[in-house]
Amino acid sequence: QVQLVESGGGSVQPGGSLTLSCAASGSRFSQSGMGWYRQAPGKQREMVASINNQFDTYYADSVKGRFTISRDNVKNTVSLQMNSLKSEDTAIYYCNHFKTGAWGQGTQVTVSS
Repeated sequence: QVQLVESGGGSVQPGGSLTLSCAASGSRFSQSGMGWYRQAPGKQREMVASINNQFDTYYADSVKGRFTISRDNVKNTVSLQMNSLKSEDTAIYYCNHFKTGAWGQGTQVTVSS
């Protein structure tokens, strides 16, 4: 069983930065890929970035070059560094543990002037 807790969301102006963190409990963290997803009001949840257990990364085209995903298998955390934020990045951000399908509760990111 894996439990995930996201943190680091908040409000920021366009062009600003935020770093999201997802802390995982349980012993299976390092064995699984992890992903960050987001869901904006009235839209479907979409994958933003992922990282597998070999540290290979994937980014959605909309965030490529602005977001960076990383993981720390000692601390059992996965982070999402978000730079050059745009209003369209406003959403609730969730982390996901691929092997177990576990989701966190989400953290709100609002980008507005």
